Amino acid sequence: MTPNTMPITLQRLLFVLLLSSLSACGFKLRGQVSELPFERVYISAPAGMTIGSELERVISTHTHAQIVKKAKKAEAIIQILYANREKRILSLSEGGKVREFELIYRVAARLLDTENVELASMPEIVLTRILPYLDAQELAKAAEEEMLYKDMQQDAVQQILRQMAAVSVE
Repeated sequence: MTPNTMPITLQRLLFVLLLSSLSACGFKLRGQVSELPFERVYISAPAGMTIGSELERVISTHTHAQIVKKAKKAEAIIQILYANREKRILSLSEGGKVREFELIYRVAARLLDTENVELASMPEIVLTRILPYLDAQELAKAAEEEMLYKDMQQDAVQQILRQMAAVSVE
């Protein structure tokens, strides 16, 4: 080995050691849920809440579970109790105008069997986003707000699915 290649070889060795130590620690990115412990799922959500249809879409396209239209045919029932949107002022300018809003999305759900016995305790999901605000961009900010709420809803659906996937069925 020449003196010039020694540092490159050492760098490669350190890089390989770093990669092997990361793979050995069990680190894994959280992905989408692909398996649920139930084959047939019924979703109950109050009228007008889009989270129910989003949950149906994700379950039917990303898992092997089947969405059924009658609770009696299901192995599990996902009951959405509420999905609330909140908006509060986070900061004001020196002139008293709103500079930032905090958007909050709260979802409560239950996982039941066909006899309405709770299969798992599912805590309330609370998601927040910050929306910077300018009066001159009111129309654009309304669209951005809607997009942020939709993003929070998708996050909530993924959390519900992860909670469902963690349930052990006997």
